[in-house]
Amino acid sequence: MHLLIVDDHPLFRDALASAVGLAYPDATLHEADGIASACAVLGAQPAIEIILLDLSMQGVTGFEGLMAIRAQAPRVPILVVSGLEDPRIIREALDHGAAGFVPKAVDKATLTRAIADVLAGGLSIPTALDVKALANTASRSPTAPAARKAPLAERVASLTPQQLRVLAMIRQGKLNKQIAHELQVGDSTVKAHVSEILRKLDVISRTQIVIETALLDFDRITAGPEA
Repeated sequence: MHLLIVDDHPLFRDALASAVGLAYPDATLHEADGIASACAVLGAQPAIEIILLDLSMQGVTGFEGLMAIRAQAPRVPILVVSGLEDPRIIREALDHGAAGFVPKAVDKATLTRAIADVLAGGLSIPTALDVKALANTASRSPTAPAARKAPLAERVASLTPQQLRVLAMIRQGKLNKQIAHELQVGDSTVKAHVSEILRKLDVISRTQIVIETALLDFDRITAGPEA
């Protein structure tokens, strides 16, 4: 596994590298002290599988760093490791494409579990929060589109029955292998369904699937028009 740590504090980069090294002794760790150097590493190392990113760095405003790295490596999951724990910030990070969010104060076991969840295609958020709590922050946000819910419900309703089953399992936090086992199909089939779900819902990650559909009446949608 190749992992990239992006943080402008050398001591914290060292602490993260130590924690990751203990959990993944065979991993190849790369470090960057800013967004420009992170993008350079990503350009030179196409094998990077996950990025640990601090949001608060010199020369970075808001989510500019996250967006820049997402643009450079759109298929590489980003786990935000930050001292900022406001649910609104966590929600915004997920909306901007982060695959998870871990406070800097967590222990090594929690960090390791978050990395494993993200690598497996899952969602990782602080245990003190839940998906619906994060979704509620969007409804109170002045930048949230007022009519977002109805169009999303229509997009969900456009999914095929099998895609709806896959979507339901994604919402339950199940990984591709678990979904394939339950549906008795191959992993490649599940990946194809997930890709089509992302396309139809117009989102960029499994994380956004979970967050965006949290407030929908999923049972009513999946029951069909006669419900």
